[in-house]
Amino acid sequence: MNNAVNNKRVFYVAPHALVGYADILGRRGDVRLDQLEQDGAGDKATPILSAAHVYQTSATRDELARHYHASADLLRKTPNLLIVSSNGAGYDTVDVKACTERGILVVNQSGGNSEAVAEHVLGMMLYLVKRMGETDRALRTGTLTRRFDFIGREVLGKTIGIVGLGNVGRRVAELCGGLFRMQVLAYDPYLSAEEMRARGAAKVELEELLRGADFVSINCPLTDETRGMIGARHYALMQPHAYFITTARGFIHDEAALEQALRDRKIAGAGLDVWAKEPPPADHPLLQFDNVIATAHMAGVTREARVNMGRIAAEQVLDALDGKPVPRVVNPQVWSDYAKRFERTFGFAPHR
Repeated sequence: MNNAVNNKRVFYVAPHALVGYADILGRRGDVRLDQLEQDGAGDKATPILSAAHVYQTSATRDELARHYHASADLLRKTPNLLIVSSNGAGYDTVDVKACTERGILVVNQSGGNSEAVAEHVLGMMLYLVKRMGETDRALRTGTLTRRFDFIGREVLGKTIGIVGLGNVGRRVAELCGGLFRMQVLAYDPYLSAEEMRARGAAKVELEELLRGADFVSINCPLTDETRGMIGARHYALMQPHAYFITTARGFIHDEAALEQALRDRKIAGAGLDVWAKEPPPADHPLLQFDNVIATAHMAGVTREARVNMGRIAAEQVLDALDGKPVPRVVNPQVWSDYAKRFERTFGFAPHR
């Protein structure tokens, strides 16, 4: 917290602090940064919430206390709130509709950890197709008798299907197309065929992608459109030797249907970084398969990515508070209402 007179108020909830974020905001004498505790929704929180202009929030729904999700309930306690800034590319903890109705701008940090996530996708691909996990378990349990029982495959020249060709998907396409000379198919209804070619992929419909890919990588955000997008019908379209990989968000894919597809050997295996419940319980059915590699929503969590995310989040918030254009707006349709509220608060209009 600054000792100078602070007329721009930002708060976050511990322990969900971005690396370097407080240091960057702390250099500004006109910005006050307040910290609240996960269980501190009482008297201490009330004046901070009521005065806040910006809420820097965790993007992970199961790690942030429910009463600090940016829902209609919280927004009723934040009459001066202008901006909700998610710590990540996702914004599962933010009710975007409620924010839009209140004239609150929602921003994220898309692209800040795209390298980390794309590398994670490649790591899972290689781990699965080389059958590293299966061999590792067999060695540790003493059940390996013949190494030729675990013959893997190469990724060179194979086909990857990418669902969502944004910052992460584009980098996955670049790495796979360049390093391994893979054919890259992509499904993204928001991009033209020309835009997708420029990003290194051929535009196809989802069903064609599933039928043709040796690897399917999910890299789209969780929205009303993508919730439940991959289910039993979709796994049935995949080839028996194909692998399903997701580093996106839980609830995009149907976990029970994936379990059944693996049990019925409809697909060869899966790499899962995101879950309906995070972290998943140790007895989760998908954790019982030797041909599943599981991580705990760690794809975008590297030392480099954490520093990058903290920097771009801080810079974007400061630009927004200074009325400068911001690049990562989730709800652009709110701009007119937001701009009016911003001008009433600070006395000048923000630039779009």
